[in-house]
Amino acid sequence: MKQYNRVMLGSGGKYAEECYKGNFIGADFDIDMDLTGKFPENWRLFNRKFIPVWFEKNPGRSKVAAGLACGMLWTVAKGLKIEDIVLCPDGQGNYYVGEMSGDYTYHPGEILQHRRSVNWLDIAIERSAMSEVLRKSTGSGGTTCDLSSHAEEIERLIGGKKPPKIISMDETIEDPSVFALEKHLEEFLVKNWKSTALGKKYKIFEDNGEIVGQQYPSDTGPIDILAISKDKKTLLVVELKRGRATDVVVGQIQRYMGYVKDELAEKGQQVQGAIIALEDDIKLKRALSVTQNIKFYKYKIKFQLEEG
Repeated sequence: MKQYNRVMLGSGGKYAEECYKGNFIGADFDIDMDLTGKFPENWRLFNRKFIPVWFEKNPGRSKVAAGLACGMLWTVAKGLKIEDIVLCPDGQGNYYVGEMSGDYTYHPGEILQHRRSVNWLDIAIERSAMSEVLRKSTGSGGTTCDLSSHAEEIERLIGGKKPPKIISMDETIEDPSVFALEKHLEEFLVKNWKSTALGKKYKIFEDNGEIVGQQYPSDTGPIDILAISKDKKTLLVVELKRGRATDVVVGQIQRYMGYVKDELAEKGQQVQGAIIALEDDIKLKRALSVTQNIKFYKYKIKFQLEEG
C-alpha cells in the first residue's frame, strides 16, 4: 500500500529548495558513515545497533530522543518505498510533492548526507488549501510524519481539488460526535495539556524545545502521547479513544508501555499508562481493577447554542 509522509528537509525546511533542485530528500542525525546495506527491514533492529553511535555525538541526551532520531533516519532511508508520496514544506507556506524514485545513497560532507532520489511533481500544495486536520498533522514535530490516513485528501489536492470544510476547533461545537469524527481530541489535548489533570504532573516529551511525544513511534504502532513527570521519574503513555473504550485498549496500551519500559526508560524510571475516552464499559472496568499502573479518564465536551 502506498504511503504518504511529510518529510522536513532541515530545520524549518531550510534545505527544501536545494533538495527540489537536486531531486532528492535526505536526513543527517549525526551518523557520519555510509549505511548502504545496513538497514534491516525492522527499524527496531536498526535502532538497537545505531543508537549507541548516535549517543557518541549526542552525550547526555535521552533515550527518547535517540530512538526518535534513529527511527526517523530509518524511515527516510529505508521505510519509504519507491512510488510513496512525500510532502516537504518549503518554509513559505507551501509543500513540494514528490514520488520516491530511488534507494539510499550516501553523500559525505554534504547537507542531508543520507539521501533518496525523488521525482518532484509539477505542483505545490498550499498549506491554506489543506483541511485543518491535515494542517495539524503536517505541522507535527520531527523530521518525518506519516500522513497515510489523509491519503484521499492529499490525492484530491494533488489533483487540484480543495477538500471539504472541516469544523475548526475555534468554532463552537454543537455536536459532540463531530468533535470525535474529525479527530480533534488529540490536538485539543496537546494544545490544552497544561490545564488538564495530567498536565499538573506531566509534560509532553520535548527534545531541544520541540514536542516529540505526540504520535511517538513504537514497534507496535504510534503512541498517541508520550509524557514525562516533572520530576523525571515516570514516563506516561497516553492512549486516546474518541468514543467508548473497551477492554481491548488495555492490551494495546500495555504493549506500548512494554516498549517504553524496554527501549526508552532510563535507569530508575517507571512507566505508567492513561486511557482517555468519552466513556468506558464494564469490561474495561474489570480489566483495570486488577491493573495497578493504568488509569482511566473521561473527557467532556462543553458546547453552547446562542440565538442569532
